[in-house]
Amino acid sequence: MEETTIAVLVLSISFVVMLLLRFPVSLTLAVSTLLTVMYLEIPLAVVGQRMIQGMSSYSLLTIPFFILAGHIMSEGNLALRIVNLAQLFVGRVRGGLAMVNSVACMFFGNISGSAVADVSSIGSVMIPMMKKKGYDTDYSVGVTVSSAIQGVVVPPSHNLVLYSLAAGGGISITSLFLAGIVPGIILCLSLMLTSYVFAVKRGYAKGDPIDRKDVPKILLDGFMSILTAVIILGGIFSGWFTATESGALACLYAFILTFVIYKDIPYSRMWLILKKTFRTVSMVLFLIAASDAFSWLLAFLKIPAMVTDAMISISDSPFVILLIINLLLLLLGAPMDMAPLILIMTPILLPVVTHLGMDPVHFGIIMMLNLGIGLLTPPVGTVLFVGCAIGKISISEGTKAMMPFFYVLCVVLLVLTYLPGLVMWLPNLVQGTG
Repeated sequence: MEETTIAVLVLSISFVVMLLLRFPVSLTLAVSTLLTVMYLEIPLAVVGQRMIQGMSSYSLLTIPFFILAGHIMSEGNLALRIVNLAQLFVGRVRGGLAMVNSVACMFFGNISGSAVADVSSIGSVMIPMMKKKGYDTDYSVGVTVSSAIQGVVVPPSHNLVLYSLAAGGGISITSLFLAGIVPGIILCLSLMLTSYVFAVKRGYAKGDPIDRKDVPKILLDGFMSILTAVIILGGIFSGWFTATESGALACLYAFILTFVIYKDIPYSRMWLILKKTFRTVSMVLFLIAASDAFSWLLAFLKIPAMVTDAMISISDSPFVILLIINLLLLLLGAPMDMAPLILIMTPILLPVVTHLGMDPVHFGIIMMLNLGIGLLTPPVGTVLFVGCAIGKISISEGTKAMMPFFYVLCVVLLVLTYLPGLVMWLPNLVQGTG
């Protein structure tokens, strides 16, 4: 056997075995890389250099700022103010609370950029509220977990920043954020339509009317809450700030809004928020460092080229290959979490889709939605588990209730895959590239 073939086997077998043994993904990446490098007799210092280089990107500063801003806003009553705003617009429709859930998750995703944060915050408000108004508990959980997936697509998603970094930093974060807007709206409208169909079928009631005298306060509170996302996106899209600078300003605004203006929580909680942020950021940074070394080794062994050749040998039809890639990502999303998959699969699959003529920005949105759907499926299914815990139902009940929305999400995924204009229209319009 050739040395390269054996090295590929060492890398892949060690990676799979450690995953099956439930090792952390970041440690799995680092150890499998080290074992393969030792077999190839490459100096171990190279791995260290690659890991340090992986954490040396200025763009990485964007991630801790986005995470900190999201944590600050999540600790306060942001979710309730956003729910009230959404209820003002769609609450009076039949099954309106389910629609409020979808709209609120989209607004909150604009701020947190995280599906787990979305379901934790919005779910804590909406699931008890829906149960109180006569909605079935499993249905309430199914709507919430499915709607939370919008948080990985709508900007400013830190997963899109990870994708840009995994692609070598050559993909504009601004373009990715712009590309996520129309798909996010399509997702929201599709989930709202599905919610309406179920509401009519099950006879769910309309929402309670809102007193006119409360409307100005609801609008003001809602606007103040979503202004965090406006600061981030407005600064980036206008070119006034970089993504990192916008994230820093968003942290400052989130702090003032939560601690000074609304006084949602005492100042003493800031230390706990910082600890939570540091813990999350440290895990993300180590994962990025390990994946950078792993990606370098993949390129060294020419694995992306092998995968491209293998895909093309199956079929020369872009339709078929893109369908295979979607199925592959959906399957991988079940046993693995989102961030590691972005960092592992981007350098492998990006050469394949670019060979087919697919825009890397378009593929980024498709990958985010794919892996976001994976957050709903056991055995990992982080978003599903959190939603079921909030609703106090079993995973099997939550899975069954989520399935109709899962099918809708898959249909939207296929539409966005094969109609690239829906994804690329806004980036091309704003940036004048099409």
